Amino acid sequence: MDGVIIDSNPFHKKALDIFLSKYNIQLSENERKTKLYGRANKDWINEVFGGNLTDAEVQKLGDEKEMYWREVYKNDIKPVKGLVYFLNKLKEKQIQFAIGTSAPFENVEFTLKNCNLYSYFDVILDQRHVNKGKPNPEIYINCAKKLGILPQHCVVIEDSIAGVQAGLAAGCKVIGITTTHPANELLGIHKSITDFDELQISDLENLILD
Repeated sequence: MDGVIIDSNPFHKKALDIFLSKYNIQLSENERKTKLYGRANKDWINEVFGGNLTDAEVQKLGDEKEMYWREVYKNDIKPVKGLVYFLNKLKEKQIQFAIGTSAPFENVEFTLKNCNLYSYFDVILDQRHVNKGKPNPEIYINCAKKLGILPQHCVVIEDSIAGVQAGLAAGCKVIGITTTHPANELLGIHKSITDFDELQISDLENLILD
């Protein structure tokens, strides 16, 4: 979802700046890329805060960080260029599609309601639906199962390094969208795009048949 259907990561950076500054934690952009982006809050917050937090403390901190994100993004949120047209083309072809995100439910609801996208998706899985976050492949294996499609017959579109690793580990073909990382950092992807104007249904078919 983040960085794929919405170009939200600049606003996640702003929210992180607010959040980390409050707790006097400094992380370089490279550290954020390798430790935070694409991962569930429960998988990085405890690590960044020293590894001694309870589950309740991790949850509270994660909720706080996401509250900042929704606040700074609420007036600017919109779908990635070409997304709605592409989703309509998928619907016309009766191709099923899902959201598999590390984000909490509150962010999913915020995003889909504000972008009027709720009605498009056949399956929506968020951080509540997995025990292990990306780069573990569980989220994409679960998406495929819910769709009733083998993972090797699915195409994942990802912006994060952890997400690409999860998609590949699940056995899916992976398209990298370069909202967060340049294509050369998304190792193993089968195709790269900058937005959905660069993606055709035939591209998906060719990847599956390859």
